[in-house]
This record gives sequence, structure tokens and C-alpha cells, in this order.
Amino acid sequence: MKTGIAIAALAALCLGLPAQAQQGPGPGQQRGKQDCSQAADPAACNAHREARRQMAEACKDKRGPERKECMQAQRQNIDCGKARNPAQCEARKQAYAACQDQKGPGFKQCVRQKMPPAECSQAADPQRCQQHQKAREACKDKLGPEHRSCLRDILAPAR
Repeated sequence: MKTGIAIAALAALCLGLPAQAQQGPGPGQQRGKQDCSQAADPAACNAHREARRQMAEACKDKRGPERKECMQAQRQNIDCGKARNPAQCEARKQAYAACQDQKGPGFKQCVRQKMPPAECSQAADPQRCQQHQKAREACKDKLGPEHRSCLRDILAPAR
């Protein structure tokens, strides 16, 4: 009897392993590193990677909400001169500073409201930029999964 239970438990364990092995990184785990040589702008990719490394180094001894606050504070130290779009980087820093008293989904919504609209005339694909602007405007009052679903419904409608 005990042997049957042991075999059933072992079979259940073995059947669960392939599904577990296919899962992506969990919360707090790092995603696979991007190869910056394959990026559209390798210099910007490397600058972004270096900035993230410095932020992680500065906050390495912190955990949980304290780490999140540390990382947010470190974002204000980023050198926008190395960014792909320095004006947008500066605007994002200003929005983050204006919304620093907000927490959670309220912070994201505050940043969305404070960010100026993108300059579509200078975008690589102006038509796509305008489409995204319209989607952001239509979904601006929604939060979290509802916001993402709204954007997805507008930008990639079901066929």
C-alpha cells in the first residue's frame, strides 16, 4: 500500500516538472539579457543596461517596498544625455518627480497624465505613433489590467 502511494507521488512530481521548467522568470527574477549588438540602437541599449546595473548596485542591500522606493529614487539620477530620446527622458523624470507621493496604480496613472504627448512628426513611424496617442487618450481613465486590455483592444483588435 505504501509503495503504491510513493509511486503515485513520484509520478505526480515527475509530471509537474516539465510544466514548471517552462515557466518564465518569477517576480524579482531577472529576465534573459538582451544582446545589445542586435538592438536597433546598440549605444542606447548599452547605456540603458549600464544605468540599470548602477541602479541595482545602489539598491542591492534593500528588499521589498524599500527597494522599490530606492530604485525609483535612482531613476532620477539617470543621465538623459545618453538616452535615445533625451527630451522624453527628461519629461519622464519630471513626471516621476511630480508623482513621487503617489503609490501603486495611482503613480502610473499620475505619470501618464503628466507626460506630454509624444512628438509624432519626429517618430520613425508617425502613423503608428499617432495610433498609439489615440489609444492612450481613449484608455487614460483605466488602471492596471483594464488599461492594458483597453490598449490591446484598440491597437490589436481581434480578427
